[in-house]
Amino acid sequence: MSAASSSRGAETDACVRSTIHGAFTRGYDVTLVSDAHTAQEKTAWGAPPVGQVIAHTNLYWSFQAAPGRTARVLSAADVSFSADAD
Repeated sequence: MSAASSSRGAETDACVRSTIHGAFTRGYDVTLVSDAHTAQEKTAWGAPPVGQVIAHTNLYWSFQAAPGRTARVLSAADVSFSADAD
């Protein structure tokens, strides 16, 4: 069983993506809380609107897999930090 990682950050297209990707590639199980991250408006620089950035990140991490580790996306209501949680 892989170790689990808990990270905090709000900027979807910066700290959230970097942290979750870094943890996953280092062998940690990761959970992205789908309704607990956001982004700043950057459409003036060619980025997609905030809602699309969040939706894409949630979709991307819903389908990640690697040997011996898991990636999942849960809503805040479904997250549990208890020791016996899945």
